[in-house]
Amino acid sequence: MICINDHHTDPHFNLAAEEYVLKNFSDNIFMLWRNEPSIIVGKHQNALAEINLDFIQKNKIKVVRRLTGGGAVFHDLGNINFTFIENNSTGNFKTFTQPIIDILVKLGVDARFEGRNDLTIDGKKFSGNAQCVYKHRTQHHGTLLFSATMTDLSAALRVNPLKFEDKAVRSVRSRVTNISEHLKQPMDVLQFRELVMEHIVQAVPGCKAYEYNKEDISQIEKLRDEKYTTWDWNFGHSPKYSFSKLIRTSGGNLEAHLNVADGCIKDIKLYGDFFFFKELSELEKELVDCVHERNTLLKKLNEVGIQDYIRNTTAEEVVEVFF
Repeated sequence: MICINDHHTDPHFNLAAEEYVLKNFSDNIFMLWRNEPSIIVGKHQNALAEINLDFIQKNKIKVVRRLTGGGAVFHDLGNINFTFIENNSTGNFKTFTQPIIDILVKLGVDARFEGRNDLTIDGKKFSGNAQCVYKHRTQHHGTLLFSATMTDLSAALRVNPLKFEDKAVRSVRSRVTNISEHLKQPMDVLQFRELVMEHIVQAVPGCKAYEYNKEDISQIEKLRDEKYTTWDWNFGHSPKYSFSKLIRTSGGNLEAHLNVADGCIKDIKLYGDFFFFKELSELEKELVDCVHERNTLLKKLNEVGIQDYIRNTTAEEVVEVFF
């Protein structure tokens, strides 16, 4: 088994690295990595419906889609991520998570596997896990909440459920806990990370440390730039959904109802009690086929002259009805 202790903290790079290793290495792999504040959404989820957009924009939290299924999770530097990539695996979740349980039991923590993919302490979740398969190789990865900022986790994933209607798989929110709160002897997140790596190296005969070479880095960065940093992958890959919202603007109440497919607005209806010069139906036509993304819509609203359609307001006000 090859062990990679990756010290990059950019979530775009790290998720690209996982895919690169999955598809280009032939050995069994174990990886440890951390992300700066980010939300990582499951492959088949509606990204916008999983996030508190205002909070993540204000706090510059990245949103990145992963290859595996399951629900959205919050990462920060107090969270450690582990990845197993194995050939001809049965894909048994318990097999991949048992080493983590063993480590915590040694530390005097009563960690358990519960449900279909969670690790818990005292009934509270500290690890969610997910998998995907590429040819004969299984990728299994999981989170390890060690000293994550729980207020950020809660705020970043707090979504208004009335805004969206879709058939995407929604995340099930669980009570969560940090591992650090249950340790008999205190340690920091980096010490725990090294403990995890040491345990895997000792438990698996023939483990070899590996560092990315220049070619690896070049290919990972290429995949990062062409896929994992793009709006098309992170948001446009979302399934069809309907969105609705009502806001108060300087010109009056404004209500929007959208149908979105492939990340683009396909149908739109706007309502309100504002005054106007031009018919609202003309504005609706202008917005059809626009990408459901803030900067794109803001630019379009400025281009068409929003005050002709909704008097005494601004594009910056109106764009809020779409998110």
